[in-house]
Amino acid sequence: MEKVAFIGVGNMGGALARAACKAVGPDRVVLANRTAAKASALAAELGCAVAKDSQEAVRMARYVFLCVKPQGMGELLRGTVPTLSQCHEAGADKVLVSVAAGLRLDSLQAELEGAGYRVPLLRVMPNTCVAIGRGMTALCAREGEDETHVRGVEEILRETGQVERLPEHMMDRFAAVAGCGPAFVYPFIEALADGGVAAGLPRGQALAYAAQTVLGAAAMVLETGKHPGQLKDEVCSPGGSTIAGVAELERRGFRGAAMPAVLAAWRRNIALGG
Repeated sequence: MEKVAFIGVGNMGGALARAACKAVGPDRVVLANRTAAKASALAAELGCAVAKDSQEAVRMARYVFLCVKPQGMGELLRGTVPTLSQCHEAGADKVLVSVAAGLRLDSLQAELEGAGYRVPLLRVMPNTCVAIGRGMTALCAREGEDETHVRGVEEILRETGQVERLPEHMMDRFAAVAGCGPAFVYPFIEALADGGVAAGLPRGQALAYAAQTVLGAAAMVLETGKHPGQLKDEVCSPGGSTIAGVAELERRGFRGAAMPAVLAAWRRNIALGG
């Protein structure tokens, strides 16, 4: 595996860099950040290299992950064009990977027109669970993109959790479920724990029970292949306590809140993409 650079080492960029160090080795990972001290601190922790700026990171690596906010992507790409052109002339083309929500490949490419060639360009959309190797990440590329580039990105991300290729028109939908989803699940875990505390459980135990229960329920869906509705029915005995709780969730609009939350996130993803 050739060297990999991460420009931007915030929560997501840092998590991806950690996973890449496990997948390809820290000797092949380069970090850069607007605040250089942040990149230096993480590089010292992981044992990887640090670049003085984004241009040096591009020169040092073959695969370059752009882990910046959507509103900062245009400036970063335009500033990268001279370096990309120099590398191209020297026979060292780069593969750029955007981690910015909502920004489509054609709009990203438009910012790179001055590079003088069609820069290999992919998009990934991870969720924050990549930080512990339990993430869900979508990967897309333009039609006709070199398969070795796609496989290379998959190899870099193999320690993040599950990586799935998707057509680009599905990325915003994916992000609304998997990208935003953890933030929808955490309040539910907290609410389960709060209910346990209200019933008399100590706080720490209630939180541990709630989190493990959600983890186990998710594993049941994935590993049994059963529909969630069937699994729910298997827990609910006639006239029992579980169906009483389910009825209360339905009465208070649990599903009616969750579905619009996903749709709201999806619409916002589209808006961010302009």
